[in-house]
Amino acid sequence: MTKEENEKRLQYLKSIVARLPEKPGSYQYYDEEGTIIYVGKAKNLKARVSSYFHTEVDRFKTKVLVSKIRDISYTVVNSEEDALLLENELIKKYNPRYNVLLKDGKTYPSICVTNEPYPRIFKTRNINKKFGTFYGPYSHISSMYAVLELINKLYHPRTCRLPLTKESVAAGKHQVCLEYHIKNCGGPCIGKQSYDDYQKNIAQAREILKGNTRQILRDMRDEMMQLAEHLRFEEAEEMKRKYLLIDSFVSKSEIVSHTIDNIDVFSITNDERVAYINYIHVANGAINQSFTFEYKKRLNESEEELLQLGIVEMRARFKSTSREIVVPFDPQMAMEGVTFTIPQRGDKKTLLDLSLMNGKQYKFDRLKQAEKLNPEQKQVRLMKELQEKLGMKKMPYQIECFDNSNISGSDPVAACVVFKSMKPSKKDYKHYNIKTVVGPDDYASMKEVVRRRYTRLVEEEQPLPDLIVADGGRGQMEVIREVVEDELHLDIAIAGLAKDDRHRTNELLYGFPPRVIGLKTDSELFHVLTRLQDEVHRFAITFHRDKRSKHALHSELDEIKGIGPKTRDLLLQKMKSVKRIKVADIQELAAIIGPAKAEIVHSYFHKA
Repeated sequence: MTKEENEKRLQYLKSIVARLPEKPGSYQYYDEEGTIIYVGKAKNLKARVSSYFHTEVDRFKTKVLVSKIRDISYTVVNSEEDALLLENELIKKYNPRYNVLLKDGKTYPSICVTNEPYPRIFKTRNINKKFGTFYGPYSHISSMYAVLELINKLYHPRTCRLPLTKESVAAGKHQVCLEYHIKNCGGPCIGKQSYDDYQKNIAQAREILKGNTRQILRDMRDEMMQLAEHLRFEEAEEMKRKYLLIDSFVSKSEIVSHTIDNIDVFSITNDERVAYINYIHVANGAINQSFTFEYKKRLNESEEELLQLGIVEMRARFKSTSREIVVPFDPQMAMEGVTFTIPQRGDKKTLLDLSLMNGKQYKFDRLKQAEKLNPEQKQVRLMKELQEKLGMKKMPYQIECFDNSNISGSDPVAACVVFKSMKPSKKDYKHYNIKTVVGPDDYASMKEVVRRRYTRLVEEEQPLPDLIVADGGRGQMEVIREVVEDELHLDIAIAGLAKDDRHRTNELLYGFPPRVIGLKTDSELFHVLTRLQDEVHRFAITFHRDKRSKHALHSELDEIKGIGPKTRDLLLQKMKSVKRIKVADIQELAAIIGPAKAEIVHSYFHKA
């Protein structure tokens, strides 16, 4: 598109904006093919739509959207709530390219109560509202099975697919199946269970699915007492059995407070690309529905905008009539007859925290599921997280860490471990004997090793690391910086892992002067960094131990010319120690290693 064509396009769009009413409504943007690419809502259509065409719009994705717009249409409604509802319907209908994408919960099962004269109750993943009434979806499959098990134990709904009607049953067209004989069905197909009794059971099952268990318990208790008063003890005992089943089920559910009834709770958990909105419904003091929806962002939508969509979508889907909605912040929306509550303490705050915890857990589960299918995704995520935390120019693909090991200056060694893509690259590990430092001087030893390491990499034109991690605090970081930057003039990021008074790593340091980087000690990234630290400790200590062992095995016999390792080992095996070899006479030695070598050993220890 030429500059003149673009100016003509903008002029046309601005002429539409100038005619927009200052009323609530929904607006739609079209591309050059006449396809709706974005649906929005507004309290004031003119003010909202005109904001897209301001020169100071600074969000890249919004600029891209505006560049695609070729036409605008709008619908005026009576209230902001109506605008929200209309927007939600249009998004579901047209699925515009630049709108938030709801990842539907159709993969989760629901419970269906069919519309048949003798309804069936079963789980399904196919939602067809013409077929029956659907309850769910259930994100926690175990909860769904618990409800189904309760209903089956209480009411024994039929599981057969027979086309039962009152007329066909009266005409005797059906026969009972095995389920009747094993007492899993009351036999409505042959009239063993009356139509009215079957309908009463289904009505109570619907109430359980809605979460109205407390009212059912009250009704059952009253009926049980009446049966007992009329001396109908067998029926009263059966009612008691059902009462105890429901009471046991309710006691396992999440009880909030008997004073809280019929409220909705919403919370939102965000990341760069996706928002997770959790919905909890509380009825009769107990949670009877909890579900998390996933929304894929398209235009860097705010939390307020996303929460608005979530509230409208979920209340419509679950047919909620709650007059109170608990939220973490003001969603900037008005709904007729509905009060928004932002609790600071008490039972409602506990509910809000529970909702937030469910949203975070769902996000964590989705992340783990994705990383299980694509393991590299986790490594990239951790590298990006570390890059953002440290403000690095590029992702730290290759990370190297150094450690020294010595005992009072003896056998000083150092080690370097290499992590690539957040995983150990053991073929690149290196260990070093300290050559130029005398005594236990960790800083001087570190300088020597870092200098040797990166001088060689530069000379051999090998890839340099993206990040060096010092196993220590500010002192070690400064020593590494002096070599890397001041001496070798290399541009490599340097971080440090500092320990607390109990010698536990508790801080990540970065920059010069070093500053503490906010990183939770229970986070995955922190665990990877401490694993890096543990790995360099292990590698350095193992090398140091091996070196000391070689010294420990060195004996005075190794100094005798003409006596090799086999002769040495044979003497030590037979005589157990160098001390006993020293005082042995030549005949004893000859019996073990022969007269010639016995003469050499004896002469060495008995010099004039």
